[in-house]
Amino acid sequence: MDIPFHIIPKLPARDLDETRIYFETKLQFSTVSRYPDYLIMKKGAAELHFFKFAELDPSTNYAMIYIRLERGIEELYADYQFRGVAIHPNGPLESKPWGTKEFAVLDPNNTLLTFGQLT
Repeated sequence: MDIPFHIIPKLPARDLDETRIYFETKLQFSTVSRYPDYLIMKKGAAELHFFKFAELDPSTNYAMIYIRLERGIEELYADYQFRGVAIHPNGPLESKPWGTKEFAVLDPNNTLLTFGQLT
């Protein structure tokens, strides 16, 4: 059966307001919905959900997501650098042997966000 669907990650967040501000001001996502214990953010076709997890220890958070871009990864990388987004020390923009260009950032909850585009 061919039923179209989307995968939307649900990520832990110690502080939903801090997370919302980071994603809005640094990564240019828009807030779709904000509830006391839940947050929905969107940028283009990418949608992320965050649930409040006040006890989250960022040093032990191993959450990761991969955000695939159709085009414009160099421009996005330059824009994020201009906005002062901290690029992961091991994640500057580079071509990978598996045929993508990628870079990575850590959000305030220590979730690894990797942005990639097929080359």
